[in-house]
Amino acid sequence: MPNILFIVDHRINRSPSQRYRFEQYLNYFKSQGFNWELSEIITKKDDKIFYHPGNYFKKTIIVLKSFFIRLKDLQRSKNFDIIFIQREALLIGSSFFEKQFYKKSNVVFDFDDSIWLLDTSPENKKFEFLKNSDKTKVNIANAQAVIAGNTYLANYAKQFNNKVTIIPTTIDTNIHKPISKNISSETKKIVIGWSGSISTMKHFEMAIPVIKELLIKYPNQLEIHVIGQAAYKNKELEIISKSWHSDTEVADLNCFDIGIMPLPDDEWAKGKCGLKGLSYMACGIATVMSPVGVNTEIIQHNYNGYLATTQKEWLDALSTLIENKEMRELIGRRGLETVANRYSLEANKRLYIDVFNSLIKY
Repeated sequence: MPNILFIVDHRINRSPSQRYRFEQYLNYFKSQGFNWELSEIITKKDDKIFYHPGNYFKKTIIVLKSFFIRLKDLQRSKNFDIIFIQREALLIGSSFFEKQFYKKSNVVFDFDDSIWLLDTSPENKKFEFLKNSDKTKVNIANAQAVIAGNTYLANYAKQFNNKVTIIPTTIDTNIHKPISKNISSETKKIVIGWSGSISTMKHFEMAIPVIKELLIKYPNQLEIHVIGQAAYKNKELEIISKSWHSDTEVADLNCFDIGIMPLPDDEWAKGKCGLKGLSYMACGIATVMSPVGVNTEIIQHNYNGYLATTQKEWLDALSTLIENKEMRELIGRRGLETVANRYSLEANKRLYIDVFNSLIKY
C-alpha cells in the first residue's frame, strides 16, 4: 500500500485548516489503499505556550525543536510514496526542508489562505521578522502537485507551477448538520451569530455598527452569539460568548438563526475559503457574507444566502431575515443543498485520490 507522510504544524483535530482540508478524509484515504502518518511540530503542551503572549524563550525552544523533528522526517522520507505538506514545514521563513523533501519523494503542497502575505497572530508579532513572503512561491514551484482551496489561490499558484488542482475546503455533512430546535418561537429571541478564532475577531467587529442599529430597530428581539473565546467582551454590545470546542461546535452553531461572515476586501481575505459561511450553511442557517473571494462563488444572492457590502446592504439583508421566518428557513435549506452538492466531503473526496494516483508509479 502507498504511504503518505503529512507534514503539518498541529496535532490532529487542533487546526481548522488541517481538519477541513485533509484530516476528515483520513479514514477514506485508508479505505482507498493509502496508509498515512502525521508529523506535527507543536504538541498540546507547546500549544499553551506558543499561542499566548510572552514566553519568548520557550517559544524559541519550540522553533528550534521543530528543526530536529523535520530532520527526522527527512531521514525517513524515503519510506513514503507521498509527502503532503500543508502550508509549510517550519514556522519560520526557511524553505530548506520543503526543498529537500522535493528531492526525495513526491510532494503535494496544499494551502488554503493567502499565506504569501504576512499575517502573524497578535501573540507572535515579535517573531514576524522570521517570516519570508517569498517562501510560498518557492514551495509551490518545487512541488510535484499543488492543491489550492479556491480559484484565487489557484491562479496565484499557476504563476509558479502548472500542476494545480482546486479542492475547496469542505464540510462533513454527517457531522455539520441541522439539529431540531425545541424552543417556542413565541419566546425565543432571534440569534445572529459569528464563529471564528480570536485573531479574526476584528472581522466580526466590522459588523458592530449594523448590529447596534438592529438592536435599536428590533428591541428585545435579538441575541448576539460569538463562538471562539468565552472571555471575549465588547463594550458596545451585550454578547453571549462561547469558546470553540469540537464536541460542542455543531450544537453551538445550531443556536444561530442567522450566521454572518463580514470580511475586508483585501488580498488576505480574497484567499479565504469560506469555511465560516459553509459551516453555517451546512447546519441549515441562513447566511450573510461579504462578497469577497470565494464567497461570491458560494452564495447566489437572495437564493441560498445574501451578499452585503455597505452598511445599508447588511442592514437590509439582516432585516429581511429577522422579519421573515419562512425566508430564513428557505435560505437555510438552499444553503444546505449547496454545501451537500459542492462543498461536502462526499462531493470532493475523490479529487484527493486522483491527485495521489497521478504521482504514484504502480
